[in-house]
Amino acid sequence: MGLLIQLLAARLGVATGSHLAELCREEYPSSTKIVLWIMTEVAIIGADIQEVIGSAIAFKILSRGYIHLWAGVLMTGIYGFLFLFLENFGVRKLEALFAVLILIMGLSFAGVFGEAQPSSNAIISGLVIPRVPANAIDKAVGIVGCVIMPHNIFLHSALVQSRAIDTSNKVHVRDALRYYSIESTIAIVISFLINVFIMSVFAKSFYGKPGAQHIGLANAGEYLQHAYGGSNFPIKYIWAAGLLAAGQSSTMTSTYTGQFVMAGFLNLRIRKWIRVMVTRSVAIVPTIIVALAFDSSDNELDQLNEWLNVLQSIQLPFALIPLLTFVDNERIMGSFRIGGLLKAAAGLIALLVVVINFYLLAVFLLHSAIRSILILLLVGILICLYAAFIVYLVALPFMNSRSWAALSSSFHKYGLMPCLSFSFECCRGDPCPSFAAGIGVRFKTAAQIRKPLTLETYL
Repeated sequence: MGLLIQLLAARLGVATGSHLAELCREEYPSSTKIVLWIMTEVAIIGADIQEVIGSAIAFKILSRGYIHLWAGVLMTGIYGFLFLFLENFGVRKLEALFAVLILIMGLSFAGVFGEAQPSSNAIISGLVIPRVPANAIDKAVGIVGCVIMPHNIFLHSALVQSRAIDTSNKVHVRDALRYYSIESTIAIVISFLINVFIMSVFAKSFYGKPGAQHIGLANAGEYLQHAYGGSNFPIKYIWAAGLLAAGQSSTMTSTYTGQFVMAGFLNLRIRKWIRVMVTRSVAIVPTIIVALAFDSSDNELDQLNEWLNVLQSIQLPFALIPLLTFVDNERIMGSFRIGGLLKAAAGLIALLVVVINFYLLAVFLLHSAIRSILILLLVGILICLYAAFIVYLVALPFMNSRSWAALSSSFHKYGLMPCLSFSFECCRGDPCPSFAAGIGVRFKTAAQIRKPLTLETYL
């Protein structure tokens, strides 16, 4: 899934010479692109909180607790800011730094994997036939969000433009797409192996054992040291080195993406260092607040981290749907528009993501301990708005087509207007309130449309 989305993002950037944020600004109405920009910024801030906190925890471990979480956040932000200035000396210098960080991360986690020696048969079995317990749905959804992160879709469509490519020459474009496909495949394979290293080590060491529920990012090194390091092998610090490299490279990535997103959506024409400062500040301030709030509460920090992964999955359609819309548009892509098979596969991924998200929201509402009718009503409204915007993004290409113009003209001829209609109800129950919501298409007359207090979005 991640590889296909990454390849489509690269295809968009190479074939058009514009990245996803720029195309959103050019193709969508003003209100739509503002909402997309806000959703993307929320996703970037959520990802940045995770990444910076991870680096801060690594600093805390490596300093034996002398560097507090909030101080580690500041250090990560400063180092990320300084590292990004390497771009002034050429993109290749920045890419080399990323390669070094990924190498450190890979070797560190591979070392931990080699020391733990999990069962290869169990790993293969889990990869071929994955099993997800009912109480781990939020974690499964979180994995989707942390593997296919929304801001990375924007980033990959922009990074391909660091090479000079003649977009008018189809041979050059095809060659570039082939090389980017190889590069992306290698990157995804490395990422996959690193994730396998981490998950298999913790599954073998702690799954089903007493106290496993208390293991999180902050104390994982201590548990690994106790299980495999003893008094001689510094596995805790190897883990921390990998965590620091992962956090620092991801922080730089999200900051880099923030520049493209802000400049692309808002068409900003300001100096690069000012743009870096603005995008870095937007993300670092919430992270410092989180660090101060959760400095002494590791379990709550881990729960926040899990829900931030879920946030990435919930925000994913707002990057995925525009991407699929543009790569399927012949006016934008020309001869590089995706074919039927690729469109079906990408559409299936988008549908799967949306279904998973709504399933998670349904599970959350059914098992929620919230007893306030007002809060449930607010949640219901937000879910309906979320659904409406997704339907709107999917329907917009058709609404702009000639077929829709002819169909809409037929409706208006008889004084009717199609609209999305939402309904929801809350009632007090025992032991907790119940909630129901619905979405559908209705046809209303002009007189009915003028009635106030309707929760409907007209097409």
